[in-house]
Amino acid sequence: MTTDQGFVADCRARLAFDLLAHTWNAVVLWTLRGGPARPGDLRERIGGISPKVLTETLRRLQFDGLVERRAYAGSPPRVEYTLTELGRTLLEPIEAFGVWAFEHGDDVMAAREQAEEAGRSRG
Repeated sequence: MTTDQGFVADCRARLAFDLLAHTWNAVVLWTLRGGPARPGDLRERIGGISPKVLTETLRRLQFDGLVERRAYAGSPPRVEYTLTELGRTLLEPIEAFGVWAFEHGDDVMAAREQAEEAGRSRG
């Protein structure tokens, strides 16, 4: 991306931001960093994600080439998800966002509280 291009509709940087804009994408990718996992294991590790939302997120990540689904025959059959090489390339940026959130999260929360208080005092 060149600096004069901005974030036009077909800009690749915008594509990357869209990938991370989905609430659960980065969380699921980060959770898979340790290796393959079954959906139940992912839900347990993540917490607060419904089976439906996890399935939708995994399908979206698979569609984008970031996650691979492996089905195993047996009784009962099982499914595991793992990061692709492309998916692994997002771990460093996700970690950077996490570091930023740890360092500046309190500032963001304070700004939100200040804005809410200002809104209440006006109305």
